[in-house]
Amino acid sequence: MTRTDSAPFVHEQRAHRVVFGAGAFGGLSEEVERLGARRVVVVGSKRTVESAVVRLGRKAVLVVDDPVMHVPATQVRAVLARAEEAEADADAVVAVGGGSAIGLAKALALRAGLTVLAVPTTYSGSEMTRVWGITEEGVKTTGKDPAVAPRTVIYDPELLTTLPPALAVPSAFNAMAHAVEALWAPDRNPFVDALAREGIRGLVRSLPGLASGDPAAPGEALYGAWLCGVCLDSTTMSLHHKLCHVLGGTLGLPHAPTHTAVLPYVVAFNAPRAPRALGVLQEVLGTEDPALGLFQLQQETGARRSLADLGMRESDLDRVTGLVLASPYANPYRPDASDIKHLLRSALTGAPPSVVVESSKT
Repeated sequence: MTRTDSAPFVHEQRAHRVVFGAGAFGGLSEEVERLGARRVVVVGSKRTVESAVVRLGRKAVLVVDDPVMHVPATQVRAVLARAEEAEADADAVVAVGGGSAIGLAKALALRAGLTVLAVPTTYSGSEMTRVWGITEEGVKTTGKDPAVAPRTVIYDPELLTTLPPALAVPSAFNAMAHAVEALWAPDRNPFVDALAREGIRGLVRSLPGLASGDPAAPGEALYGAWLCGVCLDSTTMSLHHKLCHVLGGTLGLPHAPTHTAVLPYVVAFNAPRAPRALGVLQEVLGTEDPALGLFQLQQETGARRSLADLGMRESDLDRVTGLVLASPYANPYRPDASDIKHLLRSALTGAPPSVVVESSKT
């Protein structure tokens, strides 16, 4: 890793254990024991929790097989009530699934002090972070707390070979967004820059294979998503994540497809104002216009690129814009209402993102 400047920086590395490799899920019970856990809540889809329970045996004292997107507070309270009624007395929660399962596990850790072990079955990256999010009455509240960060993460590419392209592709773009925003974060540093570059590169290389169902693609995609997740945990997210949290929490738009649809437009808006990030993205994507490069990669891999396709309407623009402006967030350039509306309107229609670059204020 070569530094290109002498600016001072601070980097904090959270202690955690990563087990990566084909077949690693088979060691789930041993990894739970390594954490000192004896009674476990298992969270995931019906398919994934069944395989986890088989491996955990009597350690599994409560099963939640219906985690809901954006972690509704009502579900968090319902699961905690179930645990109390069943006298589960759990000391850990195992999440086998995507962002919804891991998000619910984190919420349980936050509210009940449970240790988290995560087995991601998508590329969301949440398993690498201290970030939690809970949605109540249409508002998604997020925060950071070391208590919710998974102590152990099992990455098993075999668990993702059957993930349909329609889910795998947006999940990979969602992961990429974490590293893209880290490149212009106010607290970025050379270590994060290197991780972001390598993580984005791995995802870009793997995306055509994910789209075609190549069974070799999940290994590289999962590696890239891991690095991008570390970026998410190590830096402050900006405009992209603010937009997606509002769109998801307020309008109920699906998480990964929303990140996918919004990403090229935020890159078009921010990258010209963040020269270092622009240079990295140009290098990794192999194009002078990384926003258009991302847009074209989405076309090639069959990703949905319009917020209208995901359920947003023109009449939502004012509401979303107001909520985005209502609370501060880090960004290379502070957008005003007209900037946000222009960006969202372009994403709503799926217009080429270069239009955003040409018409935004400089």
